[in-house]
Amino acid sequence: MKLFGKFARSPRLFNGISWGVTALIVAVLLGFTFWKITPQRVSAAPEPTPTAAGAPAALPTATGLEAGAQAIVRHIVLKTDISSSTNYNVVEYTIVRGDSVFGIAKEFKIKPETLLWANYDTLQDSPDSLRVGQKLKIPPTNGVYYKWQEGDTLDSIANTLEANKDDILNWPGNNIDLTNPVIKPDTFVMVPGGHREFVQWTIPSVARGSYTGTASIGGTACGAGPIGSTAFIWPTGNHYLSGNDFWSGHLGIDIAAGEGAAVWASDSGVVTIAQGGWNGGYGNVVMIDHGNGYITVYGHLSQINVVPCQAIYSGQSIGLAGSTGNSTGAHLHFEIRLGSVNQNPWYLLPAP
Repeated sequence: MKLFGKFARSPRLFNGISWGVTALIVAVLLGFTFWKITPQRVSAAPEPTPTAAGAPAALPTATGLEAGAQAIVRHIVLKTDISSSTNYNVVEYTIVRGDSVFGIAKEFKIKPETLLWANYDTLQDSPDSLRVGQKLKIPPTNGVYYKWQEGDTLDSIANTLEANKDDILNWPGNNIDLTNPVIKPDTFVMVPGGHREFVQWTIPSVARGSYTGTASIGGTACGAGPIGSTAFIWPTGNHYLSGNDFWSGHLGIDIAAGEGAAVWASDSGVVTIAQGGWNGGYGNVVMIDHGNGYITVYGHLSQINVVPCQAIYSGQSIGLAGSTGNSTGAHLHFEIRLGSVNQNPWYLLPAP
């Protein structure tokens, strides 16, 4: 109380002491801040102590920042990116019921012709030659999977298959020694980007005026009959595929149709073929000449309900769908031809 009274009687003394304490606090805070932001000096590591010959040298003891200072730690996360991995090997695929060249090619992301070319010994370039249980070679990329023959050279094969020689040399799956690029006969080589001509398997077009008949198709030249309108209709109740689409190796479309499903004429005309049997893989087949240059073909039927030279009208029943001939499952193989040239049915049928 006496001390307080003394300060109360001497305001100048009280103010001086207050300012001094304040200055001291500020100085302490500034000094602490400066110390925190200034890098700490690290004492030099002592030189390693020499040891006897052949013995490991003793490592110096860590000091300063190395021993106890805090540091930012970043954890390493290992991750393997396989999204861009590429397969360079040919794989084997076993045919099951319902398979098609087009469907298998789509599954393995290659072109249908690539699949045909790789399996000529099995399919003979016919996409309708599939059989349940067959084993097919699936190339890893588009092109020709080629069996090297005696006398072949890189230049000759590149020229024949219209490919780039360097693409053959550098394709990793070919395992060609670039320092000595010799390929032994009977070696299979992938020719990326290569292509060759197809062997087309089609039943010949028969027009009503040129029909003369055969031992299996009796009769003479068909007379006049209905003329088509070129307004083609779908020949089945389904308007979608169940097998091969139209492409250079398959000159029609395989329309989904169960065993025994109704099949009708896509346009009016005259029947020029109504024949059972193999027929080059078509199985039981009907052909209609529409009298305006167009001809339609209906393959793999399980039953035929018309006869040659019969007049037929658009939408009239001609038979039942099936799986005869070269087929791994019931469907309708449907073609539209202008003269002898196959047309893409998608361009002539109504939109599904």
